[in-house]
Amino acid sequence: MKRTLNIVILLALTLGLFNAAPAELDKYDSKIAVIKFKTEVIDYGTVEQNSDGTRTFTFTNTGNAPLLITNVKTSCGCTVPSYSKAPIQPGDSGELEIKYNTKKLGAFTKTVTVTSNAEGGNKILKIKGNIVAAK
Repeated sequence: MKRTLNIVILLALTLGLFNAAPAELDKYDSKIAVIKFKTEVIDYGTVEQNSDGTRTFTFTNTGNAPLLITNVKTSCGCTVPSYSKAPIQPGDSGELEIKYNTKKLGAFTKTVTVTSNAEGGNKILKIKGNIVAAK
C-alpha cells in the first residue's frame, strides 16, 4: 500500500512538471521588440538664439521582433519630433530627430515621450540647454 502511494505521488509530480514545462519554454520563444537608445538625454549646452535646434536620438532594436514607433509626444509646442513610421527590424537602428525652437532666451528642459510596441512601454527622453542672445 505504501509503495503504491509513493508511485502515485511520484507519477503526479512528474506529470505536473511536464505540464508546466511548455509554459516556461513559451516565454523564451515569445517575440518582443526592445528599444535601446544611445543616450536618453541630449544636452544642447549653451547655444545662441535662433541657431539650429535640431538634435538626434539614435536607437537600436535589440529585441527579436520588429519595433514600431506609434507616437512621439513632446512636452511643449516648441519641440517638434520627426521619426520613421516604418518598422525597425531586430538588430537595426533608427533615429528620432528633435527640433527645438531656439528663439526664446534662457534655460530649458523638455521631455519627449516615445510610444512603441517595445518591452517596457513608453520611453521618456529629455533635452536640455541654455539659449543666450546672439553676439
